[in-house]
Amino acid sequence: MAKEKTIYVCTECGGTAPKWLGKCPSCNAWNTLVESVAESAQPTKNRFASLAKTAEVATLGDIDAVDMQRTPTGHDELDRVLGGGIVEGGVVLIGGDPGIGKSTLLLQALDSLQRSGQRTLYVTGEESGAQVALRSRRLGLLNSQVKVMAEIGLEKILATLEKEQPQIAVIDSIQTVYSDELTSAPGSVAQVRECAAHLTRYAKSSGTAIVLVGHVTKEGALAGPRVLEHMVDTVLYFEGDTHSSFRLVRAIKNRFGAVNEIGVFAMTEKGLKGVSNPSAIFLSQHTDPVPGSCVMVTLEGTRPMLVEIQALVDSGGPSPRRLSVGLDKDRLAMLLAVLHRHAGVACMDQDVFVNAVGGVRISEPAADLAVMLSITSSLRGRPLPKGFIAFGEVGLAGEVRPAPRGQERLKEAAKLGFSVAIVPKANAPKKGAKDNPDFEGLTIHAVERIEEAMAVVRSL
Repeated sequence: MAKEKTIYVCTECGGTAPKWLGKCPSCNAWNTLVESVAESAQPTKNRFASLAKTAEVATLGDIDAVDMQRTPTGHDELDRVLGGGIVEGGVVLIGGDPGIGKSTLLLQALDSLQRSGQRTLYVTGEESGAQVALRSRRLGLLNSQVKVMAEIGLEKILATLEKEQPQIAVIDSIQTVYSDELTSAPGSVAQVRECAAHLTRYAKSSGTAIVLVGHVTKEGALAGPRVLEHMVDTVLYFEGDTHSSFRLVRAIKNRFGAVNEIGVFAMTEKGLKGVSNPSAIFLSQHTDPVPGSCVMVTLEGTRPMLVEIQALVDSGGPSPRRLSVGLDKDRLAMLLAVLHRHAGVACMDQDVFVNAVGGVRISEPAADLAVMLSITSSLRGRPLPKGFIAFGEVGLAGEVRPAPRGQERLKEAAKLGFSVAIVPKANAPKKGAKDNPDFEGLTIHAVERIEEAMAVVRSL
């Protein structure tokens, strides 16, 4: 018997190589080639026969473009991330760490959709039907009419979808599904890519919305070829610590809505519940103001959220430490240099620790001003006033640059009862807007440079 031919497939891009290489020749990623069995060619079947047929061509201006009809899932936070609900024929890929709540949230959403009259199907490849039923009992979903199928064969899944004609189907998970046409094992690059392509093609042709659950690697990225994310319409990531009760669902890609939108959930005994006011999670409750604490308004998608930035400045040794959690450590080093050069605040011989409360990660530069004020507050041992917020980007020349959508940030702060704000001059309300009821009770100080911001803080 002839030995099976093996090839090496890249787990990032799906490219192949005849032998193992340290770097993928297609995408230049390191240590991503894994051994796989080469698929035998089918000489009697022409895979490209359909390409000989001509397709219909339409003019872009003549196409009747209408908004996609959406089906609400019954969970406001999930609908927010999806852009308003599930789109007919849309394919959603959701990934996250094991045990973070992917299956729980989807089972709750399917039950809500089924109770609203939608035909649903839950395909599980990792659990039995009895295990899914036990979870539904724990979640309080009594007498749920969601149809469940425990199957990992792609052909059987597609046949069942054709027979049942569900409006929404969940495949949990795509890494467990395999096709008989391929000889490689379930979870391999070829299987994941082929099965996802077939399910996506079925969703587009039938109008069934399909949700694929994906595993993640130890680095936190979705397992399988990167082409998997290009196939689907929406990619969602579950974020959060399994030891914490809060979960964030973030949209990384969405063809039918905004990206970087987030939904905030709290894990309870009855499953995941949406959090309507996430700012309360990221704000510590201090009876009195404490040194080293400054609140900022960050944007997550279209949602403004208040986050507390905490700083601790302590005497260090000959090699002072610079540590940040939830913020870019390189940017922290740059802000310390700007603080010394333009504001006269020296931390050269001090350990500096900065933290974004609540485990949130802030990637936008609008946190610069709040970070610098919290560091100065900790160094001087003087707390900032009660009800104080600040946001704005700080440049290397010491200028305070505007943050996008500053008016919405200020409205959110005023709504939550904050009374004093230091913001970039370009983000201050326009002339005559001080009497605007949206900013009632909020005193706004507009600054152009970091020195002005420090002077305003000293005068408060």
